[in-house]
Amino acid sequence: MITVDEEQWETPVGAQLRAAQRAELDARYGTSDHEPGAAPSVADIAVFVVARDHNAVGIGCGGLRLLGNDEAEIKRMYVVPAQRGRGASVAILRRLEDSARGLGIRVLKLETGPGQPDAVRFYEREGYSKIDPFGAYVDEPTSLCFARTL
Repeated sequence: MITVDEEQWETPVGAQLRAAQRAELDARYGTSDHEPGAAPSVADIAVFVVARDHNAVGIGCGGLRLLGNDEAEIKRMYVVPAQRGRGASVAILRRLEDSARGLGIRVLKLETGPGQPDAVRFYEREGYSKIDPFGAYVDEPTSLCFARTL
């Protein structure tokens, strides 16, 4: 059984999961310089959630950064590799979407890249459509952006 609950950005489990995500992306892209714009922080993440397995071990996370105009961006969506394919990603995404609705958000956006074809397939399968780059991603040729109207 997977549970997904809102937690504070600064919790140790959240920090561990975000560090694991960064390490995986650094390996996929061969550099630590693969995030356009400001990295998310406690100051700009409105919602942060952690998925836990049946032993209450943190296995994934995700957050929402408010963009204005009834829009938010999904940030730091991640599930540890050993837990992928068991529903954690969908559970995290649904929790983020529900939280966004509760905040009056109408459109969720996100950015990923060509080094994450699994993420592209996941978001497309979950109803997100490719859009033109937005915000800090506008001038980034490797940014792949998606959105979904809630």
